[in-house]
Amino acid sequence: MTLNRATPHKHVKWSLLINALVEIRLHGQVVRTGFVENAMPDSSALWIAADHNGPRQMFEACQGHQVWVTPQKLCGELSYRMTTKEILGAGTPKRV
Repeated sequence: MTLNRATPHKHVKWSLLINALVEIRLHGQVVRTGFVENAMPDSSALWIAADHNGPRQMFEACQGHQVWVTPQKLCGELSYRMTTKEILGAGTPKRV
């Protein structure tokens, strides 16, 4: 069994997370986990899709909600890894 050693990171550009698995936190506590169904372009709100954890639900930044993402290992022939400075805190990758 391989452990996922990736750590969650706060993500501020919510509009980039559509279809991503995220944690919604409020005051440091996880209040919901799920897939982002939609998000406002200005990252003021997002919607988590309905699933076994609950109905479709909206979360707003102005109410103190934060979105955290844990990088996940993908599998399959077409898998790839995409990183951003918001997730890893690094600058733009250099092309070789």
